[in-house]
Amino acid sequence: MFHHFGYGGMGFGGMIIGGLVGLALLVGLIWFIVWAVRRISGKPMHGMHMHPMMGGQVAKDVAQMRYAKGEINREEYQQLIEDLSR
Repeated sequence: MFHHFGYGGMGFGGMIIGGLVGLALLVGLIWFIVWAVRRISGKPMHGMHMHPMMGGQVAKDVAQMRYAKGEINREEYQQLIEDLSR
């Protein structure tokens, strides 16, 4: 008669592999949540910063989009554009 010893018949090795797979899934889930929150909030992930030569125009475009969405009012928009033009 053939007996299976827990963890799909793999014993202690199966327990270790199962633990590593579970840990990898947990790390992946945490990374995904951080990525999604940063994407929604508009904050860049590491390595996705603006190019220094394009920073001014990109920043003005972002200010314009924020104003169009109603995230900032007219005075805040004008102050941002004035500050970025310096």
